[in-house]
Amino acid sequence: MTSQMKRFPIVGVGASAGGIPAMEGLFKGITGQPGMAFVIVTHLSPGRESLLHEVVGRYTQMPVVVAEDGITVLADHVYVMPQNVVITIDKGVLHLRQSNVLSRERKPIDIFLSALAEDQGEYAVGVILSGGDSDGTLGAKAIKERGGLTVAQAPDGYGPRNPDMPKSAISSGLIDIAAPAEDIGAKLEGFARSFGILNGAAGDGETAERGRLRDEIYGILKGQSGHDFSGYKTKTFLRRVKRRMQIAQLGSIAAYVEWLKKDPREVMDLFRDLLINVTEFFRDPDAFQVLEKKIIPQLFEGKTASDAVRIWVPGCATGEEVFSVGMLVREHMETLSVTPRVQIFATDIDEPALAVARAARYPAALLQGVSPERKQRFFSNDGASYVLTNDVRELCVFFPHSVVRDPPFSRMDMVSCRNLLIYFGSNIQNRVIPIFHYALKPGGYLFLGTSESIGQHDNLFATVDKKQRVFQAREHASPHIRLPTLIGDGRSGALLPEGTGPKKATASYPLRQAVEAQVLE
Repeated sequence: MTSQMKRFPIVGVGASAGGIPAMEGLFKGITGQPGMAFVIVTHLSPGRESLLHEVVGRYTQMPVVVAEDGITVLADHVYVMPQNVVITIDKGVLHLRQSNVLSRERKPIDIFLSALAEDQGEYAVGVILSGGDSDGTLGAKAIKERGGLTVAQAPDGYGPRNPDMPKSAISSGLIDIAAPAEDIGAKLEGFARSFGILNGAAGDGETAERGRLRDEIYGILKGQSGHDFSGYKTKTFLRRVKRRMQIAQLGSIAAYVEWLKKDPREVMDLFRDLLINVTEFFRDPDAFQVLEKKIIPQLFEGKTASDAVRIWVPGCATGEEVFSVGMLVREHMETLSVTPRVQIFATDIDEPALAVARAARYPAALLQGVSPERKQRFFSNDGASYVLTNDVRELCVFFPHSVVRDPPFSRMDMVSCRNLLIYFGSNIQNRVIPIFHYALKPGGYLFLGTSESIGQHDNLFATVDKKQRVFQAREHASPHIRLPTLIGDGRSGALLPEGTGPKKATASYPLRQAVEAQVLE
């Protein structure tokens, strides 16, 4: 798409089993010229010619065509993926690749939505309709992280007949709008219109009024979350505010400020959006280099074949962090003549995210942080996806578990908890950091994100690398330090002995959302 062309949202629509009624509801709710393009990606039987374009054509006035390789996406058009292909997008142009007959792509929706996110940024929209499995969750995550809009079908007369796909996406905590199929069209049209309205309202230029309103938003956020965003990059801050205004369909920052004052849930949503960062393998390469060169060799120092190296990765989400650690561990193990048993416990309260992590299957667009050597060594190509090899996966055990509600693990050599503490208010941080200390052996290591710290707990941890946020558990300076009462239901729970995992978490929504609820109450 050339820079001279007016930009417009491109909507990736993912559907599978039960998708026809859902698409009927969606497209019947859209006018003939919505100012968007639609690309439909489905799970198609390879041996049967698809007539989906004819079916969808009954529900909309827009031209509906079968996607072809090299076709430029135009506004007010619908493109339907044909059978036996994998579809991606680059510079607004669709690209089709024939599927391998022996290894048909099982996550075509993730593949397209991830490519759409990378290509279109804030103009990317992902819509997850009825279907089985969790296809679409990783793609929606990529769109959300790059400032686009994510939508999933909520139950109504049009389904979803098979709720697994939208349910998985909604459970990830990264869906902006969950609505019945027939209501989605109007919300998408409002989103498309908002670009023209808001480019002036939340543009780049600074005015005294805009500065005053921005300061007011800072105050609202700090009052409810305890976080001071005044040091946030102004342009980035306003872009996230604009995105929330688009979802709320409000035309001015002043109107949005009034909305924030009335609706604490919107404050939570803005808070969450401001903290979203792109999740990727080996995020912050310099930090992982310290882990590789200095810390992981220490974990194995003096260990015999009868010993164990135990690592805990709380809040593991869809697996990128835990598998990054796992690859480094496996690489070091290959340099040793005698290797201890390795257990990497990966936990999260979000069970659909854990299912994605266990599958260890990622679109190529999400592997940008992986070096070509590691991609060749640790991933196998399956369709258009990359699947992590068993020699890393076998090190990792996944559990549903909340670091703020459930009893922690114990006798760990390392805890890697990166970019989760930024979601915690200072009160919760002051409870969680000691939990990590109790989970670690004396001398064990804590690996945090580059924007996180141990706060006031330097009595519990010594700093190993201040810049890369690596800390080491001190020997118990005071034997009477008490494990804080766990957040939530107040259970104190015994520490879990070595060789066991936690009991199944009872909460059904993501860890970050559970924490945010605590922060903002």
